[in-house]
Amino acid sequence: MLPVDRPAVQAAGAAAAAAAPDAPPRRAAGARTAPTGLPGPACAELAFFLLFPGFFAYQTLLGLGMIRAFLGGYFAIVALLMFPLLSLCYLRRLRAHAYRLHAVDAALLGFLAYFAAVMACNAGSADAGILASHVLAIVYILSLFIIFKTLDFESRRFRLTQLASLAAMSAVVFSYSVDGAFYLAVLGAARDPDSVATYQGFSRSYLMPLVVMLACTRQRGLRRALYALGLPTLYINTARSEFGALLFLIPLIEFHAARHRMAMLAGLLLVFLLLKFNLDSILAAVPSNRTLELLDPSSSSSVSARHHLTEQALRSIELHPVLGDYASYAAGNYAHNILSAWVDLGLFGFLGLLALLIYPLGQMAVHGYVLGGRASRDRRFVLAWSMLGVTLLLLSMSHYFSDMLIGAALGAYARYRSGGHDA
Repeated sequence: MLPVDRPAVQAAGAAAAAAAPDAPPRRAAGARTAPTGLPGPACAELAFFLLFPGFFAYQTLLGLGMIRAFLGGYFAIVALLMFPLLSLCYLRRLRAHAYRLHAVDAALLGFLAYFAAVMACNAGSADAGILASHVLAIVYILSLFIIFKTLDFESRRFRLTQLASLAAMSAVVFSYSVDGAFYLAVLGAARDPDSVATYQGFSRSYLMPLVVMLACTRQRGLRRALYALGLPTLYINTARSEFGALLFLIPLIEFHAARHRMAMLAGLLLVFLLLKFNLDSILAAVPSNRTLELLDPSSSSSVSARHHLTEQALRSIELHPVLGDYASYAAGNYAHNILSAWVDLGLFGFLGLLALLIYPLGQMAVHGYVLGGRASRDRRFVLAWSMLGVTLLLLSMSHYFSDMLIGAALGAYARYRSGGHDA
């Protein structure tokens, strides 16, 4: 038997550990992540529930005329109320780690500081409504970052609460849809109709818990039940972008979960072919609404309007390629994609936002699929991978550059990088 050079083995192990800084530690299969300490996770769980299922519940009661709009549109007020508490929890955990910022935290805070500096430089000439919306956007991004970095997504209480919430939200959508579309404002029951949310607010409140549950669910049967519940709900809600995001997410999650990936890909191809060759029969069986415009985007007036806004953004970028032209558009008339970052924040802001999203995806692809094995891709990995993928997709298709999903995606990624032990 050859002698073992123990110092050399130890040195090699140390070198391997140094090669992957911040990589999450391995843990036994089925082991729970160590809690990050109250009040952080409990505060994050409360904030998540209030901002998403809570928003849906409030808006449902508002749309049915059961309450007045005593909290306005709800989301902004609740987010502002929760933000000091979330910030306090974050600072408390930061203090416990000797105020040492992780790279993800520093990168996001640097981007938001640049965003705030651009706003400050243009505060005298910019539209007050646009400035206010951007201040709220920063609050939303930071709040979602703290929530997704802190919350214990494997908590039994959290999972049961979200499953119940998804079932209740789907029941509301199915019960109050009219002619195959869900929009409470058309019922005419609201006492404050101007405060009733559009399909976008309802779809956001549904998609966020759904993505979390899908990413953190190992049971194949439960995932399929969530697909069967989520797809018709988002379809009837007429949320085209979110419906498309869920269609994108399904193969992403199933590819990760599959033990035999070639068989899984063959199955997905078979499903695609079955849908393609039976499309007319399927369309005849489902109610017709604006979601079907995904099959023919050229027929959608919304898509045409967004194309016009994108052309307008490209002209602005051509005139101001480096520094951009902050708030150079009428309120609401921004490019509904990531080019809006170039218009408002210039080239450096645009590249910074791309780096914030693309670098984590590249790092996870290398460490999760090239260097690491299946054991390195736990629920934290799947949640971060899913959130980053969905966020980049929606920013490419229809969402504004200051979308709160950015904070959620980077918070999930920060939790993955820290191994779930940091808040």
